[in-house]
Amino acid sequence: SKPGEREGVARAAAGSSLGVVSATCVSKVELRVSCKHLLDRDTLNKSDPCVVLLMQSQGQWMEVGRSEIIKSNLHPVFSKVFTVDYYFEEVQKLRFEVYDSHGHSSLGTHDDDFLGGMECTVGQIVAQKRVTKPLFLKYGKYAGKSTITVSAEISGNNGYVELAFRAKKLDDKDLFSKSDPFLELYRINDDGSEQLVYRTEVVKNNLSPVWEPFKVSLNSLCSCEEKRKLRCVVWDYDSRGKHDFIGEFYTTFEEMQKASGENKVQWDCMNPKYKIKKRNYKNSGVVILLDLKLHRVYSFLDYIMGGCQIHFTVAIDFTASNGDPRNSCSLHYINPYQPNEYLKALVAVGEICQDYDSDKKFSALGFGARIPPKYEVSHDFAINFNPDDDECEGIQGVVESYQNCLPKIQLYGPTNVSPIISKVARVAAAEERTKEASQYYILLILTDGVVTDMADTREAIVRASYLPMSIIIVGVGNADFTDMQILDGDDGVLRSPKGEPVLRDIVQFVPFREFKNASPTALAKCVLAEVPKQVVEYYSYKALPPRCPKADSPNSTLNSPQ
Repeated sequence: SKPGEREGVARAAAGSSLGVVSATCVSKVELRVSCKHLLDRDTLNKSDPCVVLLMQSQGQWMEVGRSEIIKSNLHPVFSKVFTVDYYFEEVQKLRFEVYDSHGHSSLGTHDDDFLGGMECTVGQIVAQKRVTKPLFLKYGKYAGKSTITVSAEISGNNGYVELAFRAKKLDDKDLFSKSDPFLELYRINDDGSEQLVYRTEVVKNNLSPVWEPFKVSLNSLCSCEEKRKLRCVVWDYDSRGKHDFIGEFYTTFEEMQKASGENKVQWDCMNPKYKIKKRNYKNSGVVILLDLKLHRVYSFLDYIMGGCQIHFTVAIDFTASNGDPRNSCSLHYINPYQPNEYLKALVAVGEICQDYDSDKKFSALGFGARIPPKYEVSHDFAINFNPDDDECEGIQGVVESYQNCLPKIQLYGPTNVSPIISKVARVAAAEERTKEASQYYILLILTDGVVTDMADTREAIVRASYLPMSIIIVGVGNADFTDMQILDGDDGVLRSPKGEPVLRDIVQFVPFREFKNASPTALAKCVLAEVPKQVVEYYSYKALPPRCPKADSPNSTLNSPQ
């Protein structure tokens, strides 16, 4: 059995999405774990602990991830950072389970491998920033004096730093071979305590090791304060967990930033005991920062506040399956007392999008109808019947154009949506060529039925995934919307008929019937929940910063664009 499996408990693979997508702006929280006084399960050595983090979703425990295994240590400090989404409006239950490991594959194969568990909520950890609790075995029994400490940090959008270290002429701690060095970085907190930020891999039998480059968030490295003290320690690895201290040095992120290109920053790796005892002691080796790359990570708000406009286009299905608009059973029937589903969906989504569009003009298109004057079928006509300017004044202008066009058109078919996706994509492609984060396009498709041109639609979506564009589809009525679920990439990667995958998931599908008894804001929150992420993904892929990011404090370079 897998670690900590209990009867009736289901687990998803690490990294799976947990719960329903929240409508709020999600904050990411970084969790770091350490333990003290763990039970000793091994006869010859001490336990080799590993932590598994689980989150409750719909009453079941799902695995979020697991830490590295630390050899022969009853007071482990794990370098693994667990990142979870934090929702203020939800009770998010977490369970931390500690095991004596014999390799990841055999975690928890026997009850006696279980060193204890602890349950709490994300909110509790965030509110207290640091939680220490006793570990419990089965049936609520204390695991001796064992405790687990979990500390939380908000994963800010200040970005991350990529660091690469090497060392030279380290002290040799082994009799028959050379040292096996690894490096640890600690952040020194305001209260003087130390927080492990990163632990490198071990380089075997080498007194001048080159460690693999690694990335850490600026928040975890130095709490986004350049002058905060950092302690760096070099150890000689011991398989029994009794690592030999080689030396240490102190630095700051400010000092580290001097390393660029040919400029290398280096520190003497000092052993304080040797410094006192040995008269001619110089150092126990030198540690060199080979490279530092600072990556600024921008948020959706950075782009919006930098002047990025959200251009909103609505496309309405006028195929015959909607029913004659003059009939009260029609999905397009205009009831003077209550808006139909098309209008409800249009207003709910449009009223939020209009806040991000400075001119408040929206393109409004129709498809699947015969239109005047020749009554030929069109799959991308302006509902205001002005082919030179399909924009309407505000959401109210779209509503009026929709109501005015109904008596003038003949509902027909088929349900072809690729022409409208391609039409908006052509405008978005022109924007892409400006090489600026200035305009992002949202296409809202309101439809009652099965897409007829599925192959062309898939092709159009794959093309659009490379552009500053998102597609929202709201299914109106009670049709079978199975095809629409395929277009929404939540259950797997959407591909073109030739097998080319989308660059990014840009389609969100929602059946309106699920929100019939809910408020309009519930529908809008659901369909727009993924848009901020999609905007950031696109501009990150293009490596485009906001046009004029909000001014940062003059005494800090951490927030300046790189």
